[in-house]
Amino acid sequence: MIMTKFNRIFGIVLDSVGTGAAADADKFNDLGADTLGHVGDAYQGNLKLPNLQKLGISNLRTQEIAGVPAANNPLGYYGKMQEISAGKDSMDGHWEMMELPVNKPLDYFPNGFPDDLLDKIAQFSGRKIIGNRPESGTKIIQELGEQQMKTGDLIIYTSGDSVLQIAAHEDVISVQELYKICEYTRSLVNGPQYTIGRVIARPYIGPDKDHFTRTANRHDFSLEPIGKTVLDYLADSNIHTVGIGKINDIFSGNGIIEGYHNESNMDGMDHLDHVLQESFTGFCFMNLVDFDAMYGHRRNPMGFGQALMDFDERLGSVLDQLKNDDLLMITADHGNDPGFRGTDHTREYVPLLVYSPSMKHHGSLGTRQTFADMGATILDNFNVTGNSVGKSFLADLN
Repeated sequence: MIMTKFNRIFGIVLDSVGTGAAADADKFNDLGADTLGHVGDAYQGNLKLPNLQKLGISNLRTQEIAGVPAANNPLGYYGKMQEISAGKDSMDGHWEMMELPVNKPLDYFPNGFPDDLLDKIAQFSGRKIIGNRPESGTKIIQELGEQQMKTGDLIIYTSGDSVLQIAAHEDVISVQELYKICEYTRSLVNGPQYTIGRVIARPYIGPDKDHFTRTANRHDFSLEPIGKTVLDYLADSNIHTVGIGKINDIFSGNGIIEGYHNESNMDGMDHLDHVLQESFTGFCFMNLVDFDAMYGHRRNPMGFGQALMDFDERLGSVLDQLKNDDLLMITADHGNDPGFRGTDHTREYVPLLVYSPSMKHHGSLGTRQTFADMGATILDNFNVTGNSVGKSFLADLN
């Protein structure tokens, strides 16, 4: 029988919800970035996050989020985490949470991808390639989408992260064909010549540039984890693991026993409600990507704030459903400040909110020196040995 302090742990990653420039933000040209702070400023005090507030979302900050004051008596424990991985992509952040930091920088392509790589993709697919530059996905689809519909070309683009994105209209190139092209592309960028974190299929629909919409058939083909993660160690120890959202993609299915694809943040919360009703001993890991994909990259602070308020409302139901032997962890994988320059991720601290109905105390967990402290705590709870990268804070939760 597995002896645990908590029977079930639920980890929610609010994709891109950073909480201020990290200590090394200058190395990434991100000094001044503050996703939560700038979203609050955009709302001029009208951002209302009562559930995140009582969990301590503003307590961990040097300056409160406008409209979200620090809680006098937070429900549980709060802090923030510093990333040690070489990049600021979702893959880096999630892998590090699961005790597998990315120490070697992956390849980035600020001037577009090299011809030899694109030639192989073109030859395999039988299609020409257009785009090939760092760009916002919505912008490049609006610009080149009608051409892609007429010619059947592939729109290939990148960003400030280690990603290669391929966009195509679903009526011109089927989702399955696009996936097949992305799978082949993935095989080309696993090193040693090129090592890219994610190849992303970006299907879209719509009759013209004024009505194009990217669909929920997005699929991330991630670099295979370079070692074992917390998910692997748990699954190998017969401890149940659940992945919701793009978790399965980020870890290439490794260590995930039960998985759910999200159509949206609210669809993800529906899946979480379902898993909360299940009886198991283990860890549920969920990513909610709308903050990042729909609002952060598009530099839309008002949409970002509304998505936070929508999540907060659903969070109230989650708190009500938690059992005494459940533990909830809420964090993020990086920042994507909609009030900052550019359209890329931002190097920020991420919040760490930890709560269980059984807690009798509350307080600060301080600034954790690596995202891996989260994974170390999960392993500690289930008495499983992992990579020993992080430092568990389980003993601090009372």
